[in-house]
Amino acid sequence: MVETGTPALNRSRETRAATQSGYLMLFIWLLLLGVAAWAGITNANAEYMVAWKWIVVVASAVVGLLILCGFYLINPNEAAAIQLFGAYKGTDREEGLRWVLPWLTRKKIAVRANNVISDKIKVNDLRGNPIEMAAQVVWRVTDTAQALFDVDDYKEFVMAQIEAAVRSIGSRYPYDDIEHQEVTLRGNHDEVGVELRKALIERLSVAGITVDECGLTHLAYAQEIAGAMLRRQQAEAVIAARKKLVEGAVTMVEMALTQLSEKGVVDLDDERKAVMVSNLMVVLCGERDTQPVVNAGSLY
Repeated sequence: MVETGTPALNRSRETRAATQSGYLMLFIWLLLLGVAAWAGITNANAEYMVAWKWIVVVASAVVGLLILCGFYLINPNEAAAIQLFGAYKGTDREEGLRWVLPWLTRKKIAVRANNVISDKIKVNDLRGNPIEMAAQVVWRVTDTAQALFDVDDYKEFVMAQIEAAVRSIGSRYPYDDIEHQEVTLRGNHDEVGVELRKALIERLSVAGITVDECGLTHLAYAQEIAGAMLRRQQAEAVIAARKKLVEGAVTMVEMALTQLSEKGVVDLDDERKAVMVSNLMVVLCGERDTQPVVNAGSLY
């Protein structure tokens, strides 16, 4: 094993932050405001000013200003990562008016579901045919610490990983299989969607993101080979149909000969059997309606 000496990624983990209800701190702020107003008014109307009352006014103003700086709002399906001079101190997921110490910074992040439709991506399928693919993905953040601190931009990271996963899935399966003997992109949307979701969950786990739903929204041959592949599909379809038709005709001819022989309707030698087989195959495999012909002669 070769050691590169590159340090491993320091994985972050979401923890609960030590925050307070904003309504409680709002009540305390209003109480301080009332105390400061009482001290200021009574001191201003007094015949002699009292020093401690002015101290109360100044202290209440300073504390009230600090309290005001700690308020923030959290909307539904939103969270706030708390930091102290760059160090992660937890995440607050409580909705409504919240409060934290004013020297702690808050970085909000949405944890609601996001719906993304990727751009059309050109990729070669399992057989080397160039095809165009696009996917629709529903994703959301489950670990805010990983999303904010373990990747540079988690939204751009999601888009990049969607493209990589679509390319990987597209090259893993053929576009189509006329015989329906293997999993294909065109004929097995559910299975391909499950594989795509598993691949995305694995790729996005480093960013604390999960995938709730995904599937292909666009699947087609690339424009430069679309005409040729359409003709090939038509040819394969014709060959498959002819094969089924011949198999059915052979079965019917065999059944007719067997029943005629078992019931003793008529005794046929090999030459008459060959003529009968030829006529039946022409009738059963022909594309046009046959015209009855009365044979007034004999084979011999």
